Amino acid sequence: MCLAMTYNTLMIILGIETTCDETSAALVEWTGDAQGRILSNVVLSQIGEHAEFGGVVPEIAARAHVETLDTVIAKAMREAGLSFAALDGVAAAAGPGLIGGVIVGLTMAKAIALVHDKSLIAVNHLEAHALTARLTDGTAFPYCLFLASGGHTQILGVRGVGDYLRLGGTVDDAIGEAFDKTAKLLGLGYPGGPLVEKEATRGDPQRFALPRPMTGRRDANFSLSGLKTALRLEAEKIAPLSDGDVADLCASFQQAVGEVVMDRLRTGLRMFREQVGMPTALVCAGGVAANQAIRKVLHRVAFEVGISLVAPPPALCTDNGAMIAWAGAERLALGLTDPLDIAPRARWPLEEVTKAPARKAVQ
Repeated sequence: MCLAMTYNTLMIILGIETTCDETSAALVEWTGDAQGRILSNVVLSQIGEHAEFGGVVPEIAARAHVETLDTVIAKAMREAGLSFAALDGVAAAAGPGLIGGVIVGLTMAKAIALVHDKSLIAVNHLEAHALTARLTDGTAFPYCLFLASGGHTQILGVRGVGDYLRLGGTVDDAIGEAFDKTAKLLGLGYPGGPLVEKEATRGDPQRFALPRPMTGRRDANFSLSGLKTALRLEAEKIAPLSDGDVADLCASFQQAVGEVVMDRLRTGLRMFREQVGMPTALVCAGGVAANQAIRKVLHRVAFEVGISLVAPPPALCTDNGAMIAWAGAERLALGLTDPLDIAPRARWPLEEVTKAPARKAVQ
C-alpha cells in the first residue's frame, strides 16, 4: 500500500474491468465529497464466444481481453473527450476473478500508469460492486449489501471504504451459477438467468416441491447445490420434458430461490443490526439483482426493516469499468494507491482489502 495525497476536489479516474467475460473501460469524474459522474462506460460482452460451451471458458476469455482491451480503452477515452494526461489515476480490477483476464487488465493499467506517471489503484472487484450505490445514489455508510452474481453470493455490512463485515455467503454454488446450470440442464442456453426468469413467468411455481436449503438457520449463509440437484431429479422423473414442464420447473426453482433469499436476508439484516446498528439502506448488486422476482423479495425485506432498497441500474449491477473507476476514486480520495509490482489475485476476500488508517483528531 502507498499513501498518496488526499483529494477533496475534482479528479478523473480510468477504470478497467477484465475479471470474467466482459471487457470494459470507463472514465469517472470525482467532484468532491463522494460525488461523481460517469463520463464514459464501454462494455464489450463475450457472450457469443462462450455460448456454445454453456459457460465461460477462461482461456477464451483471456484471449478476447488481450485482443480487444486497447480498443475498448481508446473508445472510452474518445467518448469522454479526454487524453491520458487528464487522468489523476488508473484503476484496474486486480481480483478476484479468472486469473488470465485479471492479468490482462492489471498489466494494461500498470503500463498506462507508468508511461503517463499516474497513480495506480488495484481494485477488488467485489469492493467495486459494494461501492457502486455511492456513485449512483450517494448512499451513506453503513449499509447492507446483497451481492448476487454468477460467481458470488454474499451478504455484507459495508461500513466504509475497505471496511466490510461478512454476514453470510454461499457454501457451494452462487445464485447466478445455479440459474445458469438450471438453464443448461433444461436446454435453455446461455446466459441462463434471464432465460430461466422468462420461462418462469408462464409456469406454475407450486407444481414441484423443491427444498429451501439453509432456511431457519441463525447464520446468513446460502447453499444452492441441493436445490439444483433436487431440480435435476424432478426433471429426470418426467423426462422427456414438454415446454410446460420446463416452464413449471423454472417457476418452481425461481420461487424456491426467492424464498431462500428472503429468509437469508432477514437473518443477515438482523445480524447487521446486532453488530453494526441500523443500516442506511439495503443495496443490491450483481446480475441476479436484475431478476424481477428476486427484486420484489428485496423490496419486501427492506420494507419490513423500514429502510430503502437501493438498486443501481442493471448496466451498473453487472461487471463494468465505471464501478472499477469509482472504487478507484473512493480509494484515491483517501490517499490509497498501489505499487507497480502489485500482483493479480484469483482469490481476494473483501476482508483482506486495505482500508485507510484512522486519522488522529486535530487538537
